Amino acid sequence: MKKLLYNYPWQRVERGQGFFIPCLDVLAVKEAGLQAALRHRYFGVKAEVGIRKGLLGVWFYRPARTPVV
Repeated sequence: MKKLLYNYPWQRVERGQGFFIPCLDVLAVKEAGLQAALRHRYFGVKAEVGIRKGLLGVWFYRPARTPVV
């Protein structure tokens, strides 16, 4: 397997924010990005494949906390 050279900026992402990684091999990038999030101890991170500004890629985000009533 080829090593992916993407920078996943998890240390700058707060709850309710995300970032987009444009790529062609979306499954490999999705898996590597979620593994990178676990190294920062971010649990519950989401990743969705999609198109943004005409580029195919993966949108990673940390969902906002839901308030407890």
